[in-house]
Amino acid sequence: MRVDAFDFDLPEERIAIRPASPRDSARMLVVKPGEGLSDSHIGALPDFLKPGDVLVFNDTKVIPAQLEGVRIRKDGARAHIGATLHMRVAPNRWKAFIRGAKKLKPGDIIDFSANGHALKAEVAAKGDEGEAELDFDRSGADLDAALALVGHVPLPPYIASKRAEDERDRKDYQTIYAREEGAVAAPTAGLHFTDRLFAALDAAGIHRAFVTLHVGAGTFLPVKADDTDEHRMHAEIGHLDEATAGFLNDVRAKGGRIVSVGTTSLRLLESAANADGTLKTWSGATDIFITPGYRFRAVDALLTNFHLPRSTLFMLVSAFSGLSTMREAYRHAIETGFRFYSYGDACLLFPQETAT
Repeated sequence: MRVDAFDFDLPEERIAIRPASPRDSARMLVVKPGEGLSDSHIGALPDFLKPGDVLVFNDTKVIPAQLEGVRIRKDGARAHIGATLHMRVAPNRWKAFIRGAKKLKPGDIIDFSANGHALKAEVAAKGDEGEAELDFDRSGADLDAALALVGHVPLPPYIASKRAEDERDRKDYQTIYAREEGAVAAPTAGLHFTDRLFAALDAAGIHRAFVTLHVGAGTFLPVKADDTDEHRMHAEIGHLDEATAGFLNDVRAKGGRIVSVGTTSLRLLESAANADGTLKTWSGATDIFITPGYRFRAVDALLTNFHLPRSTLFMLVSAFSGLSTMREAYRHAIETGFRFYSYGDACLLFPQETAT
């Protein structure tokens, strides 16, 4: 499909710079293809689900993956370098998008030391479009601890261009249930959940389950191709364990629905789904790219935020609920003041074939 089919005009004032407070006070647009749109709020989510349904959350934890450093050559030449880690490939090695990568060479040393704490990396390999692999001088938990001391929260560019990251973001840009370290971006639909909302869902007989997909910085990259067939997704690492897969299969067998909290949970579930919609244990990298025409197998409803024009995420929600439905939903959201992107409001989407 033509990428410009997923374009729309978004006023700057609709981009949320801070999250709603409290988290569960965010607005929620309910989208039922063929039935229309209804304005609500996240706290009312139990009213739109049924006992026996299950919400599937991504429990990845955002790390301070944005680094500033100095490239040091053997001849003493120096240059400023910015790095955003996006995929761990070994205990001491990360793939990263590099700002200032044009003259970067394998073997270069980058000194990321900051705040009185030392951290260095060697450029192990250089890829296309500003990507490189970095071998750090620490490994495993020691590297994680060092990143926490010298790194910054990698706010999305549409927020970072308007203000600097601050101490509030270390809490705001993390779900309350985050536990598996490795994400460069938050699974933002989950940011709306609070202990109070979990209690309301429990009281309504709605289950919850957790999967892991470490969201990479590739989620922020623009689609530069003119046609969706020409776009390459960056892979992300995740896993679905045997117990959770079995539980979700049982939920569906008993008539319950799988409700994905966020596009990251959805991409993991669809990667792990068999042709008949049952789920299997799954672990590894996925670069699944979902556009209109895709047949969803594992997910019956989707809670997600409002996404960028021409983005792979707007393509995904258009595949789920229909492009014309989502264009109308976004037009309504813009006109009625919904807040967009990572810190913005949410929409609860039902599929275009079987909206209920």
